[in-house]
Amino acid sequence: MADTDTGAPPKVVLVTASVLVAVLAAVVAVVALTNRSSGEDANGPLALVAVPAPQSGSADCTKLISAVPATLTSNGKEISPRTLAEPAPKATIAWGTPDPIVLRCGLDRPPELTPTSPLRVVNGVQWLQVTQDGSATWYVVDRPVYAALTVPDSAGTGPLQAISDTVAAQLPVKPVK
Repeated sequence: MADTDTGAPPKVVLVTASVLVAVLAAVVAVVALTNRSSGEDANGPLALVAVPAPQSGSADCTKLISAVPATLTSNGKEISPRTLAEPAPKATIAWGTPDPIVLRCGLDRPPELTPTSPLRVVNGVQWLQVTQDGSATWYVVDRPVYAALTVPDSAGTGPLQAISDTVAAQLPVKPVK
């Protein structure tokens, strides 16, 4: 007895339709993933989570943020600044996509800073490195205000060196507290 005798479509039509649906679903998934990783959202305003920054309005933060380079170099590539989504945190600037580099000024003392914390000196500035999943936040600990530079693991050392130069030129050295 043939499939057409029961009113059902032939098996070849059902198999072909199933294959076409699967191929279409795969194409839609690939297009969606491609657009998400390189689409307009990556170039739009960057939304940042608010963090306590009681000294963000200080003259030191104003001086630092106004002196940072317009672009940063990371692994030999120039990274452009990012527009921050409103309401943008005070004394904050960001560069790059899709994983941005973010500088914040006027933060509270980092809780990870203890008398035995290992510090690194980069271009005359003492930093405390706090690693997270896929990135690191470097805290300036020897200046009148705490600042933090968050960089993705893939960024290389260029951004940290450039911001160290700016910090050293703009803010006086203070003992680590």
